[in-house]
Amino acid sequence: MDLNKEIKLSDLFSRSKRRPKAPTLKPVSKKRPKRHEIVGLKIGASHLVASRVVNNGGPSARVVQLARLPLEPGIVVGGEVRDVLELARALDAFFTREKLPRRGIRLGVGTNRIGVRALDVEGIDDERQLENAVRFRAHEALSIPLDQAVLDYHVVDQSVDESSGNISRRVVLAAAYREPIDHFVEACRAARLELSGIDIEAFALLRAIAPGREEINGTPIAVVALALGHDRSTLAISDGRVCDFMRVLDWGGAKIDAAISRDLGLTIEEANELKHGLSLDAAASDDEPLHARARDAVRRELQTIARDVIASLQFYQGQPGSLAISEILVTGGTTRMPGILTELERLIRVPVRQADPLAGLDADPDVAQREDLASSAVAIGLGVDI
Repeated sequence: MDLNKEIKLSDLFSRSKRRPKAPTLKPVSKKRPKRHEIVGLKIGASHLVASRVVNNGGPSARVVQLARLPLEPGIVVGGEVRDVLELARALDAFFTREKLPRRGIRLGVGTNRIGVRALDVEGIDDERQLENAVRFRAHEALSIPLDQAVLDYHVVDQSVDESSGNISRRVVLAAAYREPIDHFVEACRAARLELSGIDIEAFALLRAIAPGREEINGTPIAVVALALGHDRSTLAISDGRVCDFMRVLDWGGAKIDAAISRDLGLTIEEANELKHGLSLDAAASDDEPLHARARDAVRRELQTIARDVIASLQFYQGQPGSLAISEILVTGGTTRMPGILTELERLIRVPVRQADPLAGLDADPDVAQREDLASSAVAIGLGVDI
């Protein structure tokens, strides 16, 4: 997806309660004022996170507020709402406590039930025919029944064959199951929140931590971003303009808690407390037997996410037009454990670097100095409208 243009899934999602038989695919062009404010809202399994971003119509946006609130377990699981009423209550309390605007909110969604594919469409000039062709191809490319889905697409590149005059378009198609989106919309409406858009978390992640193209000796390279969440992680790969690949991985920091709990015979609460005092740095490691066993448990558990990342990178590089990978930008609260990035680099065998969630952005001093920026990258990216 073109990172500098908002995918118009938001227009479809905001109308999803109407349940049209054939959702419109046509992007809606909306003129925005040069200076406008967006509240980026990420609803995770363990926290609500919101950013308030002032977009000035220029090359940079400014984060003026960042807020988070713990969310009770079980309300949101795997990126989908399990209890709409409780989520609405939590959202209402969150926005009231933090004095956040209740309008102009862009919500992020990210589950393994969202599909993104790149398609090449040849020889179609008419926009309506293009819509029909994309919809037909969606049936082949995505494993989501079209009567249960909301769809949208964006043309990211096009060329004309000089000999035939035929137009060739490169299209990025996005689709999601309608029912989970309905639940988010219902909870937001009950909390008196006015959604201006719904975006895919992978796109927001890239906007926050990787806002431009990367090159080595003049050759473009892939931008790889990985956000380690509580119960799921998001992997996104881009050429700096178009999101070529995304995958939601069924792994999060909670897996580390479970591994420590299982291997050491502790409760989840005890394991979580032990985790926060743990370091994987060899030089910083102590001789405490309990810590040594916990470190071993963490290292074994990290092998799972490493295998998933390696498989995803191999799949991406097997696609036509894929770029070379030089490093992985990693963010998320789990990255605060000392030594974890070094361990991931050892397992994945690709350089790993701590991502900057404010890359390319300005921020008020109280925001820039926060210690929870790593777990707020998606919320920040949701507020950015370049």
